[in-house]
Amino acid sequence: MSNRIVKIGTRASKLALWQAYHVADLLKQAGMESEIVTIDTKGDQVLDVSISKIGSKGVFTQELEDQLLDGSIDIAVHSAKDMPSKLGEGLELIAFSVREQAHDVLLSTNKGVSLSDAHLVVGTSSTRRIATLKHFYPQVKTVEVRGNLQTRIRKMEEGLCDALLLAYAGVYRMGYANSVVEHLDLNQFIPAVGQGSIAIEACTSLDPKLRAAIISACNDGPTAICLLAERAYLRVLEGGCSIPVFALATLAADQIHLKGGIVSLDGQQRIVFEVTGSLTEAEQLGEALANQVLQAGGKTILEQIKQSPH
Repeated sequence: MSNRIVKIGTRASKLALWQAYHVADLLKQAGMESEIVTIDTKGDQVLDVSISKIGSKGVFTQELEDQLLDGSIDIAVHSAKDMPSKLGEGLELIAFSVREQAHDVLLSTNKGVSLSDAHLVVGTSSTRRIATLKHFYPQVKTVEVRGNLQTRIRKMEEGLCDALLLAYAGVYRMGYANSVVEHLDLNQFIPAVGQGSIAIEACTSLDPKLRAAIISACNDGPTAICLLAERAYLRVLEGGCSIPVFALATLAADQIHLKGGIVSLDGQQRIVFEVTGSLTEAEQLGEALANQVLQAGGKTILEQIKQSPH
């Protein structure tokens, strides 16, 4: 095992590289050597179109997965929230890193900014965040802002918007936590499935000993249980990056608590439920929550979204 160099595939953005080096460090601590291979994805190349228009499935993952399948890399490192609910044939998620705080934040160079401001312009490319803003803060105007975190911040500083709505995890990992002007309420802005965690993807054909060693070095058990529940929820709803569904699982004692829902694109309808169960029922809980949401009107919202030209 020790003489095998693990090839880690990643996107080339600073945040993606941070995640890849974090995984390399975890492997190193377990006595494993690695090499980082950067790969450009469609989501990185096409910056003038919203993610939902490029196509929500695998926008940031497809090219990495192609290289996994042809053996150019051993593992691919992703933001867990970028992972489609169903993976391609022969691929699996084998590990999830310890989750950073999962909430969203408002980032601005102007310390006085708040979501309650009358004429605020917020930059975001997330349909979940836009729809949630329309529901709770209808006075806020949003503008499409794509690109890595540094590009988005530059666009904000150039006057495109007053603030950016982002995941705390990426902001913190990139060293911009001091620019956060508001930490958003998890009851309002329930995060995207997997937000805050790093996912490691591999081929099902990966050498079993190597697979076990990578899991042992990188996987955080509690986070993995939470993501099992959240991803089961997403799978039933068939949610991709462009569907405004959300879910967050937390553990307390021997229980898993899962809260999730969906919001219509116009923000008018927001359906949220919570379920609790034992740690061994993570996937069943996710599926049960999804079915509850679908029956309460989520199915209609999903159909409307699929028909809309967003």
